[in-house]
Amino acid sequence: MSLLRSGMAVAAVAIMTLSACSSASPAPDSSSGTAAGPAEVVTTITPLGSIVGQIADCAGLSSSTLMAPGQDPHTFALSSAELTELAKAKLVVSNGLGLEEGLQKTLDAIKQDGTTVMEVAPLLDPMPLDGNTDNAPDPHVWLDAKRMAQAASLIGDELSKATGEAKARECGVSVQKSLNELDSEMRTTLDTIPKDRRVLITDHDAFGYFAKAYGFDVAGVAVPGGSTDAQPSSADIATLVDTIKKLGVSTVFSNTAVSQQLIDAVAAEAGSKVMVVELYVGTLGPQGSGADTYQTMMLTDAKRIADGLA
Repeated sequence: MSLLRSGMAVAAVAIMTLSACSSASPAPDSSSGTAAGPAEVVTTITPLGSIVGQIADCAGLSSSTLMAPGQDPHTFALSSAELTELAKAKLVVSNGLGLEEGLQKTLDAIKQDGTTVMEVAPLLDPMPLDGNTDNAPDPHVWLDAKRMAQAASLIGDELSKATGEAKARECGVSVQKSLNELDSEMRTTLDTIPKDRRVLITDHDAFGYFAKAYGFDVAGVAVPGGSTDAQPSSADIATLVDTIKKLGVSTVFSNTAVSQQLIDAVAAEAGSKVMVVELYVGTLGPQGSGADTYQTMMLTDAKRIADGLA
């Protein structure tokens, strides 16, 4: 039995025993495979899918994204149709570094069966979680637009190799330029926040790259460890509440893809004047949300952070 078929069998069992939270809907900036065949490039998460879709569209290639807007990459599970789509792609682009926890065995299997799988995050000088060199690498690289500009060029090169379409390299450079412009626009927005208010309290540990790139201090998180499905202890929550009170933080930030209940409770415990502001962290927003491409997602987050902290 080939590795792919064995991977499919494992995934099929997982699908039968777990409730799949996936959707076949493609993310914005991507198109599904047409009658001529399946998508030539498939991406896992929506922020990457937006960038890959822009490169593919420019090069005249078909693309799709496994996760739909609003789905949490930490807990995503494949459907059988999506498994088939992955196996037929000429290139699969994933984030890597453990982000797509439920996909890793399948990605490993299709790679060993001959599908080109590009893990982007390991190529972008990854940092450890919490800045502690003993910790695992932080997978949330897309929250630094400058890093994603570099990724666009690398993806264009890989897409050209996988499909034989030379224009993909040129398109990767074009998208790289647009993401460098995005980075500059974000900095202009965020520069309105005084230095003494550039403190982030978030629901989980995802903003290390953002903080380093744009000059913030991540002073605390509700859920430790970088994954949305970890469980904080009562001591963790008490420490976070004390931090908010001590620093006089007026705004804490939640994630649109997960329940806001925990961060709401933290804010309430910290004081009636502490606001909770939602950010798009691991996923784009739906069409019409103002965050339905990578660029608009990042600009929306920058504006919400600026409005909350300025």
